[in-house]
Amino acid sequence: MRLINFLLIFLICLALVIFSLQNNQLTTIKLIQGVEFQAPLSVELVIATGLGAIFAWLFSLWSRMQRTITTFGEIRSRNKRIKELEKDMQRYQEEQIQRASLPAAETLSDTEKST
Repeated sequence: MRLINFLLIFLICLALVIFSLQNNQLTTIKLIQGVEFQAPLSVELVIATGLGAIFAWLFSLWSRMQRTITTFGEIRSRNKRIKELEKDMQRYQEEQIQRASLPAAETLSDTEKST
């Protein structure tokens, strides 16, 4: 897997170098009124691509953070529900123990036989 990653990065860098050598014409970038500068086309495209990658990465982090916060809230509510169910189960077990210790109730047929 490391070899595949290395080859992929190497091929991308090689393509970037070839692209830079082929596109070295100067172009003008105008940011705002009165602010402009000149740079080779390849540099401008690499910077634009890099900024796009950074923004995509930041958006990915933001989405992951939102998903984590949502998941944390769900886990907290589920843990609360689990504790409630554990308390109910404990209470039902205690009721069963109390019922088992009580004397058996007489049935209707038992009372008719004794009279």
